[in-house]
Amino acid sequence: MERSDGLDGNFCSIYVLIAAACCLLAFFVRFLYVLYHTGRPLRRRRDLQPLRTLVVLGSGGHTAEMLNLLAVLDTEKFKPRFYVSAKTDSLSLQKAEAYEKSLVPHDFRFQVKVAHFMKIYRSREVGQSYITSVATTLVAIAHALWLTFKIRPQVVICNGPGTCIPLCACSFLFKMFGLGWSSIFYVESIARVKRLSLTGLLLYHLRMADQLFVQWPYLKATYPRAHYVGPLM
Repeated sequence: MERSDGLDGNFCSIYVLIAAACCLLAFFVRFLYVLYHTGRPLRRRRDLQPLRTLVVLGSGGHTAEMLNLLAVLDTEKFKPRFYVSAKTDSLSLQKAEAYEKSLVPHDFRFQVKVAHFMKIYRSREVGQSYITSVATTLVAIAHALWLTFKIRPQVVICNGPGTCIPLCACSFLFKMFGLGWSSIFYVESIARVKRLSLTGLLLYHLRMADQLFVQWPYLKATYPRAHYVGPLM
């Protein structure tokens, strides 16, 4: 009897190991699939429905550049639009709301249906110690997961602020687990002439961004997978 129980225990362990190996293999295959399709044109959709778009705002120059970028965006193809900025940024969402209002100046109530404004916790404030930033980073990731689950963006547009890293990472994880497919577009700031920002470096080397655009030819030469588009301002 004891011997039989021992054999059963061994078989159970083998089954667990096989199941774990199969899960790891499936995850690895899915990872390769996502990497292969990241950056490639998606199949043309038959319904041609607008795309839920997440716009990550920075502060100061980042917001100004983003609004200039949005000015040439086909708003009928990219809606509803969800604007997200850091909780401590008091001006970016106001500027985004003014931009949305300018699209339909006579009846802003209609535009509210396709424009939503949200805030997210920062991973690290300027001057914050790295030790205390561990806790705030965990809070920011949890908040980013909740926002990503709520929005389920099909397009993510960002241009530099560290606020976008948790949101891009969560959108990428959703792709990994088949919870939704987000195309991530990152536009490096015009202030970056010779080297990508930390945000740009992470998105570039981790291959999270489907398309990464730079505004200076030197950056294109240094980071060959980037796309040079010239100054956008």
